[in-house]
Amino acid sequence: MYTETPTSGNTTPVGTRTAAPPVAVVSASERAYRQLRDEILDGVLAPGAGLLEVEQSDRIGVSRTPLRSAIARLIADGLVAGRAGRGFMVTEMSVDSIHELYELRRALEEHAARIAATRRDPHVFLELRDQFRTAPELLLLGEAGLHRYYELIDDFDDALDAAVGNPFLVTALANVRTHLARIRRLARQNPARLRAAAAEHLLIIEAIVAGDTSLAAHATHVHLHQSLSNVLAALEANPAAQAD
Repeated sequence: MYTETPTSGNTTPVGTRTAAPPVAVVSASERAYRQLRDEILDGVLAPGAGLLEVEQSDRIGVSRTPLRSAIARLIADGLVAGRAGRGFMVTEMSVDSIHELYELRRALEEHAARIAATRRDPHVFLELRDQFRTAPELLLLGEAGLHRYYELIDDFDDALDAAVGNPFLVTALANVRTHLARIRRLARQNPARLRAAAAEHLLIIEAIVAGDTSLAAHATHVHLHQSLSNVLAALEANPAAQAD
């Protein structure tokens, strides 16, 4: 039986649990944005795919007003563009646009690696180093291991951003990574490239731990060169493949 203790005229049962905080309600616009963005990045909505307002609002289960708001955000992200005639389309990823993206990526990531090597918390990157040493074993575990491997990449990106500590640079990097998520799908079918990429990340991390700015930038340069070469080779081998 509960006992009650008066408090300012109110009674609260002793032994009752504190009510859980209310679950955040996701707006219709935010829900539509997340779903469409995930589908574009995962390749469910391929480059060039049309996005008609009525069709997409019915499919996602939102009205046209929040859908328009979601599409406006995707246009700002560079993932969607207007289509001649009517409606919108998922933006293409041409060979030229991939080259342009990597030009920007080199400028941003090499500079970020230099900064991180001077401002880093060594303990954070030492822990990352230990985790990346397990990457070859992860890549033998099928889809679950691959998922964990990409989580390690995300952890590295987060640590790099924190070490850089420059919100303008971090925002620019985040925009580049959005588009890289589409290109990354090309490497999922190449285990040898994934193992090499893990070793390249490990060298970058070791340079940052050592505080060697030149090596950190150079290791990043080599990694990006190899990454771009792999993407272009994959497209050349299969011209029909979508570069997303």
